[in-house]
Amino acid sequence: MFKKILVANRGEIALRVIRTCKEMGIKTVAVYSTADAESLHVKFADEAVCIGPPPSSESYLKMSNIIAAAEITNADAIHPGYGFLSENAKFSKICEEHDIKFIGASAEMINRMGDKANAKATMIEAGVPCVPGSEGIIDDYAHCELLAEEVGYPVMLKASAGGGGKGMRAVWKKENLKEAWESARQESKAAFGNNDMYMEKLIEEPRHIEIQIVGDSTGKACHLSERDCSIQRRHQKLTEEVPSPFMTTALRKKMGDAAVKAAEYIKYEGAGTVEFLVDKHRNFYFMEMNTRIQVEHPITEQVIDFDLIREQILVAYGVPISGKNYTPKLHSIECRINAEDPFNDFRPSPGRITTLHAPGGHGVRLDTHVYAGYVIPPYYDSMIAKLITTAQTREEAINKMKRALDEFVIEGIKTTIPFHRQLMDHPDYLAGNYTTKFMEDFVIEKPSDN
Repeated sequence: MFKKILVANRGEIALRVIRTCKEMGIKTVAVYSTADAESLHVKFADEAVCIGPPPSSESYLKMSNIIAAAEITNADAIHPGYGFLSENAKFSKICEEHDIKFIGASAEMINRMGDKANAKATMIEAGVPCVPGSEGIIDDYAHCELLAEEVGYPVMLKASAGGGGKGMRAVWKKENLKEAWESARQESKAAFGNNDMYMEKLIEEPRHIEIQIVGDSTGKACHLSERDCSIQRRHQKLTEEVPSPFMTTALRKKMGDAAVKAAEYIKYEGAGTVEFLVDKHRNFYFMEMNTRIQVEHPITEQVIDFDLIREQILVAYGVPISGKNYTPKLHSIECRINAEDPFNDFRPSPGRITTLHAPGGHGVRLDTHVYAGYVIPPYYDSMIAKLITTAQTREEAINKMKRALDEFVIEGIKTTIPFHRQLMDHPDYLAGNYTTKFMEDFVIEKPSDN
């Protein structure tokens, strides 16, 4: 087994990886920017190396500094977590060149699945259902106009190198196509240095349901059930649950089989997620593949009693998977707790946490790196905790979440706890009746004393 793993990330995911490594008897190295010197992942790792100043470009994204940290500490593997360099083909290749195992996808796999247009073409070859649309990059506006007529309005323009909702435009009628084409390309160029676009049929009343998969070095893959990630704001997930309240046994079998087919077709190695859009008739379409661990992986772990980080490490070392497909026996919900003000358009709220009381009790899990006195820096993603509740039924999991949110006290900054508490009482959420458009109509009620 690996002797020492460097964790090339920060915050709760870095701490999450360190915990599993300790349980496996593997030494750990934390890397940190000067802004994260007091973070728990730095305190709990066996060694810690400062890799630069606060900006990500000068620290967590600086490949040379991370490789240097791995070499001076004699780490034989690097776990990238999610975000930052987790889906960076160049970094995966550099690790390979330095004889350091990258606990994630190979450079070839990232290149193949990281570009959304290439990924879709590959999935069409594999026989996985895909949203009707362009088979690759759109050549020019004339091509775009022709495709829109063929696919039929409404359509969705998407940046090929996109993510986080940037470079995406919904177009409902021909008159709006030209403006959408130009603005989406401009935004994509500014965000990614690339203005290549592709087009898909706009799926109405869509759900975002993803299938967790694991593949090994023999080319075999299995799935670990689904997660419903449809509660989103500006394409950023807010809460997730498993099983999906929209799922049926027959649909899970079809989607699970499709996800395994996708993974085995490309001989995928490691943990990954095949993401689908599901329409109101339960037709499902491949959307993208994430070649890394997901933020919301804990809810899968809870319902099938399975450590996904441990599995990532084992697979990276060459241990074959069991090949078993999983069906959830429990219900689990995750609320992402962000340092944001939900009553002020979710504006970021960095600063010092003056008071923190963590919820507990049966079926409550809290993944976080913050504590009373910790200063949340303004340089990174605003997520500071993931609150997970697990129970026998969905109703029990929701009631447990309500209780846990009521117990969760964070003072000194604004957080999204009040938003989640209101969500847990929303009649459509309680009924499981929601799509990715849910937040467009959700009105957050501001307390009278706020």
